[in-house]
Amino acid sequence: QVQLIESGGGLVQAGGSLRLACAASGRICSVCKVAWFRQAPGKEREFVAAVTWTGDITYYADSVKGRFSISRDNAKNTASLQMNSLKPEDTAVYYCASGPPFGTYYIRGAYNYWGQGTQVTVSS
Repeated sequence: QVQLIESGGGLVQAGGSLRLACAASGRICSVCKVAWFRQAPGKEREFVAAVTWTGDITYYADSVKGRFSISRDNAKNTASLQMNSLKPEDTAVYYCASGPPFGTYYIRGAYNYWGQGTQVTVSS
């Protein structure tokens, strides 16, 4: 089993920045892809960003491209999501997820481990 714990969420004004962190423990999969998803009230959980196990290939949802940046540190078993120029529509619970290196990166089913989520609220 792999445990994922997110941190770094909070309340921020529009235009501000936050950095989310995801710490992994347990049976770490060093070749797994890591992603961030988010879920706003009344909406489906949606893909935000993903990074391959090498850390050199990243994917982003169109809605966050150019504003968010995903990274990982395999030596520390952590991943991060730097969020800049935040908008009220970015308000959601953000989840870290880990899955095998194969599979479509933006599909929830491609990930088999999930964190509990961290709340991000962006005020206008």
